Amino acid sequence: MSKGYWVAFADVSDPEGYKAYIAENAKAFRKYGGRFLARGAKGDTSEGAPRSRVVVIEFPSYAAAVECYNSPEYAKAMKLRAGKSIMDLAIVPQYEGPQPDETA
Repeated sequence: MSKGYWVAFADVSDPEGYKAYIAENAKAFRKYGGRFLARGAKGDTSEGAPRSRVVVIEFPSYAAAVECYNSPEYAKAMKLRAGKSIMDLAIVPQYEGPQPDETA
């Protein structure tokens, strides 16, 4: 079973108010097995213009990632986020195809 990932780019306009969203989203992430791989990292912008925060969350399966997003727990968290940030989010399955040959 391949893992699932949330890849999010966010700009937070109300950091103090955003804290309630962070506290609430933890409930959904715990329930669906979410694990942060990157959280709020700014990093290096090599191409394009991503938002100021980058978040990558790993789930035990793609189905769990989608279920988490559609869950009542996360819906409650999203209401707390409204008006405090702008987010672009993609939910993607783990890539299981060929990888570049590292010996070349």
